[in-house]
Amino acid sequence: MAETRPTEMVKPATTVHAKKSSNIISLIAPVLCLVAGYVIWRFLLGNPDNFGVGKENGGFWPDRDEPKSALSKMYLGGIIVPILLGTFLTMLTFVVERFLTISKARGTGNNADFIRKVQYHLANKNIDAALAECDKQKGSVGNVMKSGLFRYRDMINNTELTTEQKVLAIQKEVEEATSLELPMLEKNLVFLSTIASIATLLGLLGTVVGMIRAFYNLGADAGGSGAAAQLSVGIAEALYNTALGIGTSAFAIVFYNIFTTKIDSITYGIDESGFTLTQTFASLYK
Repeated sequence: MAETRPTEMVKPATTVHAKKSSNIISLIAPVLCLVAGYVIWRFLLGNPDNFGVGKENGGFWPDRDEPKSALSKMYLGGIIVPILLGTFLTMLTFVVERFLTISKARGTGNNADFIRKVQYHLANKNIDAALAECDKQKGSVGNVMKSGLFRYRDMINNTELTTEQKVLAIQKEVEEATSLELPMLEKNLVFLSTIASIATLLGLLGTVVGMIRAFYNLGADAGGSGAAAQLSVGIAEALYNTALGIGTSAFAIVFYNIFTTKIDSITYGIDESGFTLTQTFASLYK
């Protein structure tokens, strides 16, 4: 008697395909922004023409004195200023990048109207029209709905599974599509949340370093008649770090909250689309 081998269970092929995306911007942007911050601080703010007294161009941190404008005074804030400038530029870079990505993910039109149209077509058993609506939507909700619709159509013609199993198959397809869409929406938000936390600390660090320099110079010139004026100038220069750090942190917090709100709206649309597919199938194909 021939040996009977157990039949191997084959997992149904999914219509979801992993998105290949490079996150090279997260590696290059911070470095380039820090370099740009130093260039702005060293060659733009620290230009000798912006000061009454100062050594000729040269060196990593040349001495400057008697600034002629408010911007040139920022140069005197110390070596933490270019780091803060680089942090600010990094924040702006990821704000633009997330704005473009999330705007594309939102697609066209209103998600609620889109889901109602798809539900209408499904009620009339017109899956092709529902797929056409997904192509028009061009966003994450449309992508997830489209993946679910392909499995929805396969389950209609399936005669081996029960209705409950078919609904679970559709739900699983939607979950797999969602797991590929959401990381794309949340990617790089960590930079904004990190900058929101450390920018203020960097500003305070720059202030402390500037205060140490100011009091050191005051002690070195304790007998001078301009000691009090020198101290006040040094404190003012140190506070530029605090102002730049707090401003950067505030912008990062505002945009982080804006983006998370938009992502929550998209996520809600995705959840609603999956619920629509499963409930419609369960009601029409009992």
